[in-house]
Amino acid sequence: MSNSDVTFSTRVDHAAWDDATATWAIDVSPADHGETNRAGETIRCRWYVMATGCLSAPKDPDIEGATTFGGEVYVTGRWPHEGVDFSSKRVGVIGTGSSAIQSIPHIAAEADELVIFQRTPNFSIPAHNGPPRPDKRARIDGRVDEYRHEARYSSAGVPRDIPAEGALTVDEDERQRRYEKAWEEGTIFSLMGSFNDLLLDPDANDTAAEFVRGKIREIVDDPTTAEALCPTTYPIGTKRLCLDTDYYDTFNRDHVSLVDLRSEPIERITETGVETPERSFEFDAVVFATGFDAMTGAIVAVDIEGRDGLTLRDSWADGPRTYLGLMSVGFPNLFMITGPQSPSVLSNMAVSIEQHVDLVCDTIDALRSSGQDVIEPTKTAQDGWVQHTLDFADITLFPRANSWYMGANVPGKARVVLPYVGGVDRYRRACEEMVDREYLGFRRWVAGADPSAGGGTVNDGIIRAVAPDVLVMLEMMAELGLPPIETLPVDAAREFMEASAAVRPPGPEVSEVVDGTYPGAEGELAYRLYRPDVNGPLPIVVYFHGGGWVLGHTDSDDPFCRDLCAQTGAIVVSCDYRHAPEHRFPAAPDDALAAVRWVADNAASLGGDGRLAVAGWSAGANLATVVAQQLRDAGDGRVIDAQLLVTPVTDDMGDRSSYTENADGYILTAGLMRWFWDHYADPTDRTDPRAAPLRTSDLSGLPAAVIVTSEFDPLRDEGDSYAAALSAAGVDVTHLRAEGQTHTSLHAVNALITPAPIRAEAFAALKTHLASTVPA
Repeated sequence: MSNSDVTFSTRVDHAAWDDATATWAIDVSPADHGETNRAGETIRCRWYVMATGCLSAPKDPDIEGATTFGGEVYVTGRWPHEGVDFSSKRVGVIGTGSSAIQSIPHIAAEADELVIFQRTPNFSIPAHNGPPRPDKRARIDGRVDEYRHEARYSSAGVPRDIPAEGALTVDEDERQRRYEKAWEEGTIFSLMGSFNDLLLDPDANDTAAEFVRGKIREIVDDPTTAEALCPTTYPIGTKRLCLDTDYYDTFNRDHVSLVDLRSEPIERITETGVETPERSFEFDAVVFATGFDAMTGAIVAVDIEGRDGLTLRDSWADGPRTYLGLMSVGFPNLFMITGPQSPSVLSNMAVSIEQHVDLVCDTIDALRSSGQDVIEPTKTAQDGWVQHTLDFADITLFPRANSWYMGANVPGKARVVLPYVGGVDRYRRACEEMVDREYLGFRRWVAGADPSAGGGTVNDGIIRAVAPDVLVMLEMMAELGLPPIETLPVDAAREFMEASAAVRPPGPEVSEVVDGTYPGAEGELAYRLYRPDVNGPLPIVVYFHGGGWVLGHTDSDDPFCRDLCAQTGAIVVSCDYRHAPEHRFPAAPDDALAAVRWVADNAASLGGDGRLAVAGWSAGANLATVVAQQLRDAGDGRVIDAQLLVTPVTDDMGDRSSYTENADGYILTAGLMRWFWDHYADPTDRTDPRAAPLRTSDLSGLPAAVIVTSEFDPLRDEGDSYAAALSAAGVDVTHLRAEGQTHTSLHAVNALITPAPIRAEAFAALKTHLASTVPA
């Protein structure tokens, strides 16, 4: 590139896409500074790249009289290159964001008087600027290429060790030790990287917030000022964590004072200064540190007109909509470097910028190699990425702050998390997968073709449909490198499941848990009863645990049973059954039938009111369906009022597409299901309705059913088929399709966030069915 390739002092005013030529027409004009003797012109280009920066559009102050002040006016985002001298001046600074925190100590060193107007205090830690520390240099010296690779695949674009512990899993001394170390390290990522849950758990987050508040109180001499500087209305890290040099110490200077706008708001700016309801301040200079219209402001500041006259500003009126933060539907060949819904401001910007530049260049090269000229994301891909971005944000604490991350600092701007919070590494892998899957989510065509008429290449799809917390869980499981269960002997598999259960989070508290035995089909078997904190008598839910008829016992689904009990207000009786391969089919359904009959006979002594439901997860749901059919067929007067079937096994494996689509990578694999079936039943038994209840000849007359199926589950299609077959037979069916969920995620009580609403909906439906039944 030479100087002739760059035009300075030029403003881009308008850009319009031309379908006929597949080019952008860019209208430019001389900027307000520099050369002013040039006329405007129009530039045509095939590719339009917006490299406008995420924090490059200063936000004008929205304060009455902001333009009336007669003294010197400065905006931190438009600071004069020639510098400013505040010597012997009275200065007011409005705002205490990152720019203010960096500039206030310097202004205070020159000014005779400095008054700082603060609406919302910010968390800040010392920058400790100086030569790189030896331990940091050691990670780079002699291994630059390795370090850069590590940065690209790190969570924030900065190689750091990821802690395995949460803040509340260690004692107070260890917490303080880590926070002190982070305070001395002085980087944005040091404090929030002390534990793995600071942006997920409010209680964990508050330990870090209180640590910083304690530091503020130690540094600032005046207690009232110190408390005003302590943020209390949002979690730490959900607004940009600031770095400073002597910021809090500055408030110990005699000529520096703080005005807390929460108790003394600015009424107006006058020709001579600032007025509040209580005081008038006269200044020689006012500094507006009012922040930026972040991430989208500089992009929509240009009048960008895409296909059919659609403007980007209108397209993003309710929040930005992009695919991978790189492109937007309706705007072909328009690329945004570190655009909204990419990691951008939550990352080492250099790493993120480099990735996008490389990706744009590689994409253009790929198009040229294929003889194509135009690329645009599909609506399906864009909608999927937007939803993934929002879902990821929703499992964090970011939405709890009125921050510029949320667009909350700009009046009228849609309130939505703007950056992708999933991390640089996870984002990069998504982009790499998009390319590896032949530009999944994009439409490509030759200039002059009509893409709406089917011209070109369309590779539609969603790059990240798995719920974000489920995705993180799957990644963690993959990193552990554990052997697949289907490769283990049965005893080893059972030991593994026991060890896994020992470290899971507990379910909610219930009023009482009682262990006992019931008469199974061929001997005594265990049960565990969960009683809610509700006056009885109550309906009873007979529950059967999952585990492929091979693994598990009465308390292996303990958190799920507790949640079921607490949310439905019903007594839950988790009944064990004999397991394969020691006891093959039909031992399990025989025991399940015996369990329900025993509970029905003893309902009163168990605290029941005569209403009875069956429930189960996975293979346990299979047993629940079988029992419901058997009791109907027996005609012995025993009645089940409802069924709750969570990701049920209802048929032999067969050739359903969900077994192909979800064969691997989602914990329950096609191979593991085959392992379960091989241990449980002979091939000739697998079409017996007691093993494959979908195969029964008649599904009419069965109790109302709540059926939950998961998108990323080999069992999805057979569960969907069972729900459809029941409905066709006249059964009252509530079918919940758990998008983004796996077979096991719905079961992860208090370990995952996104399955909770689905469980709540399923439990509420079961409760409604039971409530509509008259107690016996």
